[in-house]
Amino acid sequence: MGHDILGYNKAGEAIAYARFSMGNDNATILYRLLDAIDYHAGVSGSGNSTTFSIQQIEEALNAYKQKCSKGNPTLPKNNFLIGDQKQIQDFLLNCLETAQKEESVTVFFG
Repeated sequence: MGHDILGYNKAGEAIAYARFSMGNDNATILYRLLDAIDYHAGVSGSGNSTTFSIQQIEEALNAYKQKCSKGNPTLPKNNFLIGDQKQIQDFLLNCLETAQKEESVTVFFG
């Protein structure tokens, strides 16, 4: 079990991927940034997907930059979190790139 979060373009091709083990609370960061906490089913995602607009992905990326930057004193400092922050940033950037080209991106929460 775990959180496998995938971004898809309109052709159904995977363009972004984030993986968190079931005990990794950092998965919640990505769910919250996407305002998709309803898709968090505890030890994994809900198995559902939703579509995000360019604006929604931009807002998530802006929130990431404000809350998850390495200089944020409210976040714990450990290599585990730093690796997950990079994963979250890459996921959002890949989703944004697709949304800018196609006006939206679909995200599956597994």
